[in-house]
Amino acid sequence: MGLFMRMGDQFVFYEDWGENMVSKSIPVLCVLDVESGNISVLEGVPENVSPGQAFWAPGDAGVVFVGWWHEPFRLGIRFCTNRRSALYYVDLIGGKCELLSDDSLAVSSPRLSPDQCRIVYLQYPSLIPHHQCSQLCLYDWYTKVTSVVVDVVPRQLGENFSGIYCSLLPLGCWSADSQRVVFDSAQRSRQDLFAVDTQVGTVTSLTAGGSGGSWKLLTIDQDLMVAQFSTPSLPPTLKVGFLPSAGKEQSVLWVSLEEAEPIPDIHWGIRVLQPPPEQENVQYAGLDFEAILLQPGSPPDKTQVPMVVMPHGGPHSSFVTAWMLFPAMLCKMGFAVLLVNYRGSTGFGQDSILSLPGNVGHQDVKDVQFAVEQVLQEEHFDASHVALMGGSHGGFISCHLIGQYPETYRACVARNPVINIASMLGSTDIPDWCVVEAGFPFSSDCLPDLSVWAEMLDKSPIRYIPQVKTPLLLMLGQEDRRVPFKQGMEYYRALKTRNVPVRLLLYPKSTHALSEVEVESDSFMNAVLWLRTHLGS
Repeated sequence: MGLFMRMGDQFVFYEDWGENMVSKSIPVLCVLDVESGNISVLEGVPENVSPGQAFWAPGDAGVVFVGWWHEPFRLGIRFCTNRRSALYYVDLIGGKCELLSDDSLAVSSPRLSPDQCRIVYLQYPSLIPHHQCSQLCLYDWYTKVTSVVVDVVPRQLGENFSGIYCSLLPLGCWSADSQRVVFDSAQRSRQDLFAVDTQVGTVTSLTAGGSGGSWKLLTIDQDLMVAQFSTPSLPPTLKVGFLPSAGKEQSVLWVSLEEAEPIPDIHWGIRVLQPPPEQENVQYAGLDFEAILLQPGSPPDKTQVPMVVMPHGGPHSSFVTAWMLFPAMLCKMGFAVLLVNYRGSTGFGQDSILSLPGNVGHQDVKDVQFAVEQVLQEEHFDASHVALMGGSHGGFISCHLIGQYPETYRACVARNPVINIASMLGSTDIPDWCVVEAGFPFSSDCLPDLSVWAEMLDKSPIRYIPQVKTPLLLMLGQEDRRVPFKQGMEYYRALKTRNVPVRLLLYPKSTHALSEVEVESDSFMNAVLWLRTHLGS
């Protein structure tokens, strides 16, 4: 491209796809001829979409792919299953492109059945919360009929299935007879494996009633499933098992390919929490939520055990009973760790997800505080030594908590937190998030409106600065496109002005997750030192 660039074009701006996709602008589909080694770019992809997730169509006469709208401008795509997209087929011979799905929604991970007759894919509403309960759709290649195999689940009834919450189907997910599809999904605070009969739509758990840990399907080939299993005290192990015949799904015999050793002295369990009547959501009444509690196995005296509270990010994601490095390490160092799936988390039905937009900074914050008070009361941990640790929306909740409940928390660690939704709107790769979570409909041409900005400010942690006295450690990634580091800077300056103890770590090459090896080790070490300093050892 450089050689053929016209004079005057070298500084033209090309949009990219945001966080973790910084240099990706206009992807193309390429075909490699393995005999000759020639690579050619596929013609016929519509101008208004970016293609991906492609595979050979039945008969190899063309390619099926997902196309994401990039007009009028690109929105960050990582962790956002709600980006307007559709399923397409491009014919290699005629070069014509055909739309195979509704094009007003969002689709993901089309997978072709072994008999090459049907394609399953996930479908989500577009431009509302970033992640939510999805439909499982089936497209019949020969009749061209699309059906919904599993629909969105508003509420989980009893022990029943609470819906599909996954952003991608595994590459191998079909049974050998092309009848059933296997996938993993969060169900409340666990992640289980499920088989769906695509003919009748029944969903059966393959892992329910086990030891309460979480499962992830890696692939299935000739009905041999390869899965990963872990718990908060057991690092991931690889397991294999054959998919039983329909109706016998409960009887999978799992064989471990390697035995991981459980980490001693980490006890964990799930707490079900019912919000008090005054905290009910009028529109979505009767929702409960959960928290996962890790605690040291044999403390000399429980009343001496300090507690670290972790709300998750998203906000539409969840903690599941799987292996997590930071909580396990904190637990081994003598802390109880409380992981809260406040209302709005995935895995609890679509109503729970929809209950949060418009109520951020209130419902999520009160849920976490309620969970903390309940657990302190029941477990008798040291209530004078409670700390917070959260990133992104979890950092947003943590900074809200030290402002709204300053007496509860002795220390706080926030990683790339959202501090001021109004100022984030103009600088993030996901402006739609700011608008939707504040409770408004997003459209690409929405211009600032005073009442909307006032609401965004009202729901932001920056509003509660005058009450904050909890010592805060901020960790910011300078290359974060999701929650730009200037968000944390606003908070840092406001606290410095008021002489609140605050320390800022700015990682120059880091993105939103702060997951680079050197950064992860530095941030964990600093977090622990901060907790030790302000909670005592």
